[in-house]
Amino acid sequence: MAAAGAVSAMALFFLFMLSASQMVSSLRPGVGLGTCHASGYLPGRSGNCEKSNDPDCCEDGKKYPQYRCSPPVTASTKAVLTLNSFEKGKDGGGPSECDNAYHSDEEKVVALSTGWFSNMARCGHQIKISANGNSVYAKVVDECDSVHGCDNEHNFEPPCDNNIVDASPAVWNALGLDQNLGMVDITWSEE
Repeated sequence: MAAAGAVSAMALFFLFMLSASQMVSSLRPGVGLGTCHASGYLPGRSGNCEKSNDPDCCEDGKKYPQYRCSPPVTASTKAVLTLNSFEKGKDGGGPSECDNAYHSDEEKVVALSTGWFSNMARCGHQIKISANGNSVYAKVVDECDSVHGCDNEHNFEPPCDNNIVDASPAVWNALGLDQNLGMVDITWSEE
């Protein structure tokens, strides 16, 4: 009887420890709620990739992650700013999804990763982008597609990561950033 009680107490102890461990891991940032994992992988296909802003171009056979989600939007959402031209014939591909138009490199416009773009729900919204001690407002005009890519419509570029704000040269200039960097950590918010 005593042995059975000891085994039972030991089992309860391990069950408690496992439960506590699970609870702690669910409270860690990046674990549990608010995480966004790849939903699949797109096989790469190379093609005529216009290279005006030094984009990453797809490689045959390489697998690229696809995301249907983005990290949660907060008052200061962390993201990566990338450089993109929204002009016809440049590396942005086709016309902007929100208005079916091209935009001058002098306009402060952005494309958001698929999850943040939220099925066009943020079209026309002004977002505040902060980096390098500076801030600028830019209009959302397009989706930085995190699911599709490696085709003519997407300039034979891979799908965007799930945390991208793809910005025109005007946004980079307003933030005082060197366009040769190509990627910069930023924060953004809806105003």
